[in-house]
Amino acid sequence: MKLEYMIRVLAGVMVLFSLALALFVSNWWLLLGAFVGVNLIQSSFTGFCPAEKILSRITGR
Repeated sequence: MKLEYMIRVLAGVMVLFSLALALFVSNWWLLLGAFVGVNLIQSSFTGFCPAEKILSRITGR
C-alpha cells in the first residue's frame, strides 16, 4: 500500500475513533477529530505531515 493511502486510512480511523469516543465517553474527544482535520489542512498548504514521517519510519520507506 502506498504511503499516501496509509495516511488517508489513518486519518479516517482517527476521525471515526474520535466520534465513537465522543458518543460513548465524552464530547471532549471531538477535539481529536478537530486536530486531525487541522493537521490535514496544514499539510496540504505546507507539505509537512507528521503522520507521514512516523509511518515512513515504521514501514522503512
